Amino acid sequence: MRKTYLRFLSLAQALDGSPVSGLDETAKHLLQLIVLRHAQGQALTVTEAMAMPTVASPATIHRKLNALLDAGLVTQVFEGKNRRTKYLTPTDAAYNYFAELGEVMAKAASAA
Repeated sequence: MRKTYLRFLSLAQALDGSPVSGLDETAKHLLQLIVLRHAQGQALTVTEAMAMPTVASPATIHRKLNALLDAGLVTQVFEGKNRRTKYLTPTDAAYNYFAELGEVMAKAASAA
């Protein structure tokens, strides 16, 4: 298992040309949480993201959200007529990144 995971890490580094490559680990973790919640049909709000002390402080989360927005990996959308609540939605670029990671994971697992 260790060799499989190390192979995965090695292959994943080849994805450095993606929009995610310029992000630090905190921003990547936040992106993972946003994508997971969205995939579960429970889009994360900006307010909920800011209140995640296990990720980082609110100020750091704010900076990381801006980095994700600037990288084109998430957007902020309103639902219905409520213009006060912003939901964080992954973009196609984010889904493409996770699809590439999935392919890398499959390659690493098949080589084991």
